[in-house]
Amino acid sequence: MLNCDAYLRMTRTEMQPDRTAELTRLLRERILVLDGAMGTMIQQCRLTERDFRGPFHDHPHDLAGDNDLLSVTLPGTVDAIHDAYLAAGADLIETNTFSATRIAQADYRMESQVRAINESAARIARVCADRWTVRTPDRPRFVAGALGPTNRTASISPDVNDPGARNVTYDALVDAYSEAAEGLIDGGADLLLVETVFDTLNAKAALFAIEQAFDRRGARLPIIVSGTITDASGRTLSGQTPEAFWNSVRHVRPLAVGLNCALGAALMRPYIDELARVADTFISCYPNAGLPNAMSDTGYDETPSETSGMLGEFALSGFVNIVGGCCGTTPDHIRAIAAAVRGVPPRKVAAALELAVA
Repeated sequence: MLNCDAYLRMTRTEMQPDRTAELTRLLRERILVLDGAMGTMIQQCRLTERDFRGPFHDHPHDLAGDNDLLSVTLPGTVDAIHDAYLAAGADLIETNTFSATRIAQADYRMESQVRAINESAARIARVCADRWTVRTPDRPRFVAGALGPTNRTASISPDVNDPGARNVTYDALVDAYSEAAEGLIDGGADLLLVETVFDTLNAKAALFAIEQAFDRRGARLPIIVSGTITDASGRTLSGQTPEAFWNSVRHVRPLAVGLNCALGAALMRPYIDELARVADTFISCYPNAGLPNAMSDTGYDETPSETSGMLGEFALSGFVNIVGGCCGTTPDHIRAIAAAVRGVPPRKVAAALELAVA
């Protein structure tokens, strides 16, 4: 098993080729399966401060809980989690980079490691996906470079007494996402996934940063954008309905748009239905394993059969092209989800998209 230095020595001379055509063909043929929760699996490893710290012996801040840093300090564990999801039937795996931006890493004073974290995480996932593609050449595996929402919001004041206050600027978000995206691209991501979007202005900063990275390189990768409906209001935290969210991001012509996190599949159903009706691109959906429960081993109540049953119904209803799991889901959930959608035709997209990607 390779250590972090070994992954980083796997130098790449160019970004991955644009696999939009290949992914589009597969998404027309069948429903693809995304992996499950990285954080849930890391929590089950019961890691210590020493595990998180690795070579950063003298770092002045505690590092336990900085899951993204494990791509540098404990890459074998990250590799094993990817491997478990691929064995369970995942076609796409997300890099371990949900909080790997300069803004989020400031909580651990690890801003200087952001580029290395993203690059190493992408290479770990790349090695794992390629290993499985060799085993099953008729079923290629893909790496989704994950870009989370950060722990700041550009649209909402953190101070109830000052509606105009903000704790992050758009330009700061663009800079942070640029650094992360460059690392993911250099590490070998096949596509970039802007996920758990609770504030669409944050997502717009990420998408702008990605477009700048593509312009600098004179080449592109596919993009997926996944929003988060936070409660029964049917809106994101910054106030958008699924239709409004789609209209805010459709200008980047994403390969897919979807919803993830915050809700279990049952509560997410009306919102993924709405998105599937209005979006002229492929639809992704990866809900939590129900609602949080601190007494559960995974922190969530929903069993693999319950989550997969709901996503199987989504597939039969013609809502989805990509399915997977978010918080609380495990390889057992992904195995059950893959079985539930096997053989079910994928959602058909609008004719405009068919012409655009033909």
